[in-house]
Amino acid sequence: MIRKKRAIFCCILAMGMGLAGCGNKTPLDAQNPVTIEVWNYYNGNQLTAFDSLVQEFNATVGKENGIIVKSSSQGSVNDLETNVLAAIKGEVGAAEIPNIFMAYADTAYTADRMGGIVDLKDYLSAEETEAYIESYIKEGDFSGGGEIKIFPMAKSTEVLVLNKTDWDVFAEETGAAYEDLADMEGVVKTAQTYYEWTDAKTPDVPEDGKAFFGRDAMANYMLIGSMQLGTELFQVVDGKMSLHFEKDVIRELWDCYYVPFVKGYFAATGRFRSDDIKTGNIIAFVGSSSGASFFPSVVNIDDKTSYSIEMEVLPCPGFAGGEAYAVQQGAGMVVTKGSEAEIYASVEFLKWFTAEKQNILFSVQSGYLPVKKSANQKEAILESGVQISPGMEKTLSVAVDMINQNQPYTTKAFEEGTKARNVLEYAMSDRAAQDREIVKERLASGQSLEEASAEFCTDDYFDAWFEETLERLQEFENK
Repeated sequence: MIRKKRAIFCCILAMGMGLAGCGNKTPLDAQNPVTIEVWNYYNGNQLTAFDSLVQEFNATVGKENGIIVKSSSQGSVNDLETNVLAAIKGEVGAAEIPNIFMAYADTAYTADRMGGIVDLKDYLSAEETEAYIESYIKEGDFSGGGEIKIFPMAKSTEVLVLNKTDWDVFAEETGAAYEDLADMEGVVKTAQTYYEWTDAKTPDVPEDGKAFFGRDAMANYMLIGSMQLGTELFQVVDGKMSLHFEKDVIRELWDCYYVPFVKGYFAATGRFRSDDIKTGNIIAFVGSSSGASFFPSVVNIDDKTSYSIEMEVLPCPGFAGGEAYAVQQGAGMVVTKGSEAEIYASVEFLKWFTAEKQNILFSVQSGYLPVKKSANQKEAILESGVQISPGMEKTLSVAVDMINQNQPYTTKAFEEGTKARNVLEYAMSDRAAQDREIVKERLASGQSLEEASAEFCTDDYFDAWFEETLERLQEFENK
């Protein structure tokens, strides 16, 4: 079916007509198939896994029911967002609006305010809705009235990933244990021990200890850490954000990231922390469970020195005595307005993709987590018959427990929410990296670590950074 999406974009809304599971006649005709286009940002193994399932759908259920799915990778997350919003606005040179596009909540919220997406609650029966993990379904409920404007497709959380090979040597000589990494306070102590242990290896070279730990996604650290410490940093009601940047909470986050970073216990050199594992700059990091497939198998010290390493996966550390929250991340699928047949076909594809068999297969191949309760179980994954690598088995086993044993959390969408998150992403980490360079210069001049870092570990220094960051975040409040 050839469509002109923009022409019908704001005038056709076939909600409640021919809905799946409601007993009405399907609007599809196998003899005259409808084509739906899906935009995603997958790449590498994830794109291969997604496209393989699209082909399977087209050859089976799609063929039987008159649905043809076309998958189109738009590049990065930012590229996808730019292209989607340009299409909805009808900008010159923009492509036609896709039937389905991947989106995080902030992008979906923006598209929704432009009148661009479909509420899918009437396309799912109560039983079908109940099958999905509740927090995944609620992510697309912008008004709080039970909307489903983001269809959960595949999710991820954060895990602690270790270079087990180097950890084992360290643990044997110092008595360090995995239990020490159960909370952030323990990670900081362990990182200091590792720094001092590596420094002692070269007694003739002072203060050359190595960093132990790194972290991807600093915004997650700030947001989830705040929740664990009893404060929701961005509280959103009816699309309006009220800021709760509590000083005592943020100080705890500062002490467990900024301070160890400027002292050299933590590090961030490559684009991702898996890059720092590969170069031997760190031996542990917190990152997305969906990125575990990128964990290197070899550490390359230089052009002549390299060695193989083994991966270990542990639960993401929270804060000692804190509340049990785990990050919920990963884009969902958003269905755009179109003809009755297009919307119906889009939902049928999404239901098929998130059925237990298909969703587990995609999870194993991509590192994402299944979105249904029945599939998000270790037993279901291991007994699915899908071949799984040892590393992926470790990752998914820990990640599944993270979701099932904690409250998954993601911020609600609000105006300029992406910009507010970006402040959290860079405010502390950029300052830490900047100040670490000054500390390194001082160390090179002969100062001790305590002397070199003393300026940056005072109450006054934290207070100045806190006020500066608070002022930046207040720009997004109650807009």
